[in-house]
Amino acid sequence: IEAGESCDNFTDLDLTHCFVGTTLYVRLLLYTRSNLDCGRELNHHHLSSQPLFSLSRPTAFVIHGYRPTGAPPIWINHIVHLLAEQEDMNIIVVDWNKGAANLNYFTAVSYTREAALNLTGFIMTMEAEGASLSSVHLIGVSLGAHLAGFVGANLKGKIGRITGLDPAGPMFTRATPEERLDPSDAMFVDVLHTDMNSFGLRGAHGHIDFYANGGADQPGCPKTIFSGKSYFVCDHQRSVFLFLCALNRTCTLTGYPCSSYSDFLDARCLQCETFKPASCPILGYDVSPWRETLQQLGQTKVFFSTTDALPYKKLMYRVDMVTWNQYLRWGVVYIRLHSGRNVTEARIDHKLLRFEQYTSTRLLAQFDEDLQHIQKISLRINTGNVIGPRYKIRLLRVRFTPLELPERPLMCRFDIIMEENIEVAFRPLPCGSRL
Repeated sequence: IEAGESCDNFTDLDLTHCFVGTTLYVRLLLYTRSNLDCGRELNHHHLSSQPLFSLSRPTAFVIHGYRPTGAPPIWINHIVHLLAEQEDMNIIVVDWNKGAANLNYFTAVSYTREAALNLTGFIMTMEAEGASLSSVHLIGVSLGAHLAGFVGANLKGKIGRITGLDPAGPMFTRATPEERLDPSDAMFVDVLHTDMNSFGLRGAHGHIDFYANGGADQPGCPKTIFSGKSYFVCDHQRSVFLFLCALNRTCTLTGYPCSSYSDFLDARCLQCETFKPASCPILGYDVSPWRETLQQLGQTKVFFSTTDALPYKKLMYRVDMVTWNQYLRWGVVYIRLHSGRNVTEARIDHKLLRFEQYTSTRLLAQFDEDLQHIQKISLRINTGNVIGPRYKIRLLRVRFTPLELPERPLMCRFDIIMEENIEVAFRPLPCGSRL
């Protein structure tokens, strides 16, 4: 960048603009590896006049959503830098803040079609000058996800990829596929859901849909209105932060194909045979290992759980138990892993489990911390029985299989007698031996 040249920054509006209402004006801010901190506004019609823009590089468009306060999104700078790390590309921030910044959400919704036409025209200019549509990737947040879908539909689904981060729900819940983001809008559509019961859209809208923690309530987000603004936006914004973390490669968030989150929690979906030779799909930029399979499958839903803060990843074990007890008991299970002074606990309490004579039970145990050398495991089965005698529960075998970490050893223990509601601790053994 020449000394003395000024940068073009994202439009910064304030609340007065939102009260009065803004009329749509779309700016395209270009960032490349050579101008990561200094955006350059592109002319919609003359690409050749911008030397930093290269038609031979792939192009990613970043499209924000509704901006009720008019302030620039706090994550714009992060996403630009992280995308530039993935590969050498043109990164274009689609600034439609004049249009998205309105206290009236319906006005912003009505502008999405117009903004999409504007962006479609620009991409058609790119194509006319020699760019390939298959190298175009639209990343849309909330309302921006539907805007990306409209652009894709205008271009007959020929663009390479659309990533929808928690597509907006309000005004789109009864929309037909033509009126919202859907898999026909691009050659590949991946969607992440984090707030389906409020600002996000329910259902499945891509070739692959990732549902974080079931897609609705995110851990660490406030549960009551007394927390002010974050009560409204925390779950919805989590989609952006999970995606940024995945781009940063600090979060390896693996999605398990499943029909529902409760089936996933019930340990019914812990295999990924469909995706051989690759493993389960991982959230993020590089989808090449799964892309073909997912395009053939049509629509795939995948589920994962996260912790409440960076790096969001949970440590997961499949736990197989064989119980042998005289009386049928129902209960929830608490498992603790101990490594030195560190302890991490998994609570498998989303529903009551059945323990009876000679039954195999498979559980999914998810821990917030990754402890490596496990010296002790403690186990408690809570039945809620507080009156009368405590029943004994005998475990003929319990086996811990680490998921996503094939290099870690399997841990077993045989013949444990425990009482309901009382914690029992044991040293895990390698599964080959019974000593």
